[in-house]
Amino acid sequence: MMDELLIVTTGGTIDKIYFDDKSDYQIGDPQIGMILRELGVTFRFTVIPILRKDSLHIDDGDRELIRATIAAQPARHVLVTHGTDSMVATGLVLRAIADKTIVMTGALSPARFRGSDAEFNIGCAIGAVQCLPAGVYIAMNGLIWDPAKVRKNVAANRFEAG
Repeated sequence: MMDELLIVTTGGTIDKIYFDDKSDYQIGDPQIGMILRELGVTFRFTVIPILRKDSLHIDDGDRELIRATIAAQPARHVLVTHGTDSMVATGLVLRAIADKTIVMTGALSPARFRGSDAEFNIGCAIGAVQCLPAGVYIAMNGLIWDPAKVRKNVAANRFEAG
C-alpha cells in the first residue's frame, strides 16, 4: 500500500501552454496536482516541481538533479512527469536509485487540451506505482515499459518496444 505519492515534475508537453497557431509556447505550472484534486483522489501526494523544460532540452546535469532529488526524498513511491522525447534517457539514469518504485509518464498533447492523453497516462502511472516492485518504469499509451526496452516512435507518436 502507498503511504504517500511523491510527484516530481520536469516540464514537457503535459505542462505546455500554447499562445498562438504558430506553436509559440512556454512550460506552465505543473498540471498534475490540479488534475488529481479535480479527480478527487483520496491518497496523499506531494508535488515537487524541479524543472520547466521541454525534454529535448533536458541534459545530463538535469538528469542528475532529478535523480538526486528523488534519492533524497523518503517516499518509496514516485511519479515523474516528463517530456516524452527524452523520457527513456532519464529513466535509464533513475535506475541507479534502489528501493523505490518510480513511474515516469507524460503526454503527447498538453493537459490543458481537450482530448489530451494526460489524465489517462497519469491514471495508468498511479495504478502502476502502487502495484509494481521497486524499479523504474514508463507508463504511456496504456502500457508499462522498462526504460531499457522501449523507444518513442516519433513518426507514429507513440511508445513501442525497441
